[in-house]
Amino acid sequence: MFSEITQEMKERMAFLENIDKNDRTDGTDKLKRLRQIPPETGKFIAILAANCPDGEFVEIGTSAGYSSLWISLVLRERKRKLKTFEILPEKVFLARESFRIANVNDFIELIEGDFLEKYHGIENIAFCFLDCEKHLYEKCFDIVSEKLLPGGLLIADNAINHYESIKPMIDKAEADERFDCSTVSVGKGEFICRRK
Repeated sequence: MFSEITQEMKERMAFLENIDKNDRTDGTDKLKRLRQIPPETGKFIAILAANCPDGEFVEIGTSAGYSSLWISLVLRERKRKLKTFEILPEKVFLARESFRIANVNDFIELIEGDFLEKYHGIENIAFCFLDCEKHLYEKCFDIVSEKLLPGGLLIADNAINHYESIKPMIDKAEADERFDCSTVSVGKGEFICRRK
């Protein structure tokens, strides 16, 4: 899977990594920063996604499309599409550019708008990557948890560096007997929920 990353995708990933690095040090406003995952998290979620059951692949919080590119590696093999949601128009623009440059439009459906308003019609979720505003995690979990297939995964980013902000979701998931949960110290921490 990783050996098949095209030169165009590598270049776009490097371009986004550089923007993200600069955003974190140059005083860019929080909402305008890409705030994307590091490469090691991208590889980690792609490997997890590759081992999910057959079903819908969802991402909540596209930003400029960096994590979507990693997930698309799995979907190329499965001949499926990722449904990824982004609310900010300027990030939608960057994501569309990322998908065009990396030539992955056949594997990604970018949905402009709020997942909490536009999720209707999505059922049988095999994989969900959650990386939006942290105060929304619990609401997103409430929706996704009801649609997750047996063996399906919900992965929530920032489980270590924003633990207090997403603790209500973590507590709810860990108390739900339908799920096996664990926090893994990859990147900024990934909280993994597997539907039994």
